[in-house]
Amino acid sequence: MRTARPEDAAALVGLSLPFVRSGALRERPLALYADHAADFLVAQAPDGTLEGCVGLRAHPAAAGEAGVVYNFCVAAHRQGDGLGAELLRAVLATARARSLDALFTATTGSGGLFLRYGFELTTARLAPPSWAASLDPRRNARILTRTV
Repeated sequence: MRTARPEDAAALVGLSLPFVRSGALRERPLALYADHAADFLVAQAPDGTLEGCVGLRAHPAAAGEAGVVYNFCVAAHRQGDGLGAELLRAVLATARARSLDALFTATTGSGGLFLRYGFELTTARLAPPSWAASLDPRRNARILTRTV
């Protein structure tokens, strides 16, 4: 597990692409991954390929500062072996180290992993306003939160 670097941008796009195609993730440009590489934790295989990633960005919130977990994906060949849980634990540790008060995420899936790690359903009005305003209502995403 390590923090992504700008030169990982193309690999982040490639890792995210199957999830974009399925509708699970929004498409993001290569420049976003390069410009915000420090937001991402990545799991890297011994051969250097990225096998999972998750973004964490801080946003001002009603009470303190909240983090938004985004672009969470695990390569198909690693799904079900605990890599997603490892990435989520790393994000939680990072959020605690950064003294974030709460975490938010949006998912079009079941959110099962998030729910197992203490996230609960919430509404957009309780989320950081700038992030909530960026959500596409046509995606029917469920918004989850967790106190850090």
